[in-house]
Amino acid sequence: MFSGIVAAVGHIEQTEPLGDGLRLTVDAGGLDLSDVAIGDSIANSGVCLTVIERAGRRVKFDVSRETLDCTIGLDRVGNEVNLEKALALSDRLGGHLVTGHVDGIGEVVRFAPVAESFELAVRSPEAIAGYIARKGSITVNGVSLTVNQVRGREFSINLIPHTIEITNLKNLKAGSKVNLEIDLIARYVERMMAWRGGEGAVSP
Repeated sequence: MFSGIVAAVGHIEQTEPLGDGLRLTVDAGGLDLSDVAIGDSIANSGVCLTVIERAGRRVKFDVSRETLDCTIGLDRVGNEVNLEKALALSDRLGGHLVTGHVDGIGEVVRFAPVAESFELAVRSPEAIAGYIARKGSITVNGVSLTVNQVRGREFSINLIPHTIEITNLKNLKAGSKVNLEIDLIARYVERMMAWRGGEGAVSP
């Protein structure tokens, strides 16, 4: 589990074929690796990956074909990745509860300065559009953000300069693709409503 508060920006240093997937070597940049062990989870631009090897500033992860097919940004050397270690029980929850399981790939419609901030507008896939609510939380490339407006499949967010500076969101432009994870609460609300409506109930 993560909070969507990015700790550092790293970059993909190497990709190696691994069956139909990839083995990634990521330069962790300024991420504190002193307490990272083999088997720990680190979110890479919103994708929860397991550490399989660590050497100095470099961390290796194995990525399955399924993960590559439903995410963006993990398959190219040089790509910047937002990094966050899994939460400890003593950590502050500065963002919102994030699983690191991408629900869909969005497309940037606009990314432009507005007064002292930046407006980021994203078109979400149809399948997850109904989970995105005004003033609700959403994760974009692993960054916990608050939705300002929703119009159909398009939602917009105001980003402060600090967020731009410390994440890979600064590289976005119209047409860019981003990893999206909907709020965990919305997922459970839908399940409870479906259950109460008789959908998915299991006969004794």
